[in-house]
Amino acid sequence: MDLLKLPTLELIARANTVRKECIGNKLDLCTILNAKSGLCGEDCRFCAQSARHKTGVPQYPLKDIPEIVEAAVKAKESGARRFGIVTSGNRLTAKELDDISRAISDITSKVGITACASLGALDEKELSVLRSAGLTRYHHNIETSERFYPFVVTTHTFRERLKIIEAVKKTGLEICSGGIIGMGETWEDRIDMATILSKLAVDSVPVNYLIPIKGTPFESLKQISAKDAVRTLALFRIILKDKTVKIAAGRETVLRDFQGMGFMAGANGMLIGGYLTVRGRDIAADHELIKEIERLWEE
Repeated sequence: MDLLKLPTLELIARANTVRKECIGNKLDLCTILNAKSGLCGEDCRFCAQSARHKTGVPQYPLKDIPEIVEAAVKAKESGARRFGIVTSGNRLTAKELDDISRAISDITSKVGITACASLGALDEKELSVLRSAGLTRYHHNIETSERFYPFVVTTHTFRERLKIIEAVKKTGLEICSGGIIGMGETWEDRIDMATILSKLAVDSVPVNYLIPIKGTPFESLKQISAKDAVRTLALFRIILKDKTVKIAAGRETVLRDFQGMGFMAGANGMLIGGYLTVRGRDIAADHELIKEIERLWEE
């Protein structure tokens, strides 16, 4: 059946049934730390941290180990199950890799929150070092479909993204990979993206909605509607079945008062506590939303 032709409420109901049958009422909450910001040499057209764009984003080197560990403590206190360390740029230096490994070791042994990371194009050896330190999951988005990718990034290829995901899987780490909706892609691109992620057998799929940031090439793009945002989540759930589908950046501005509807449309995860360069919703408000989601799922 052509899912795109289904009326919205029917599509939502079908996705919610798939969620119930394939993954149940498990809600995955995570938070991230922008541990190194700005001056990235890549040209991702959506990103505030590219050195090629004039966005005024804060620029700073890798935070020190105590700062990273303290952020993990705050993440646990906020109710997050996972804590992700994120750095700008496509590669880490040897010292940065060592510092992050030590931070992960401290987080694992002293804080008691699951450690994740998004650190660019690492190889199997580097990923194995992180895994030995206690890393459980690595994040590396494919961003969009292979067909649309050259309209978003030109400094590296879609195939390079896939190679890194395969390297992550070889090390035994879980893989978190999703992308951004609302960059000018078609519905077919969205379906292709979800299908590729299904074939890759990733563990978690963050669905971000473009926040047009002033100074980036995508600053003038119109944000997608709440209806299209919800339909996208439903399509991802139906295609990805038992994988975590996580609502991430842009949920506040795109879904607005319909965030709860996103979880009836198949989402079962949420990024809380803010994003890389954009503030998120108040934690207390998110916890009220979580209670509402749990009530809806129990009906």
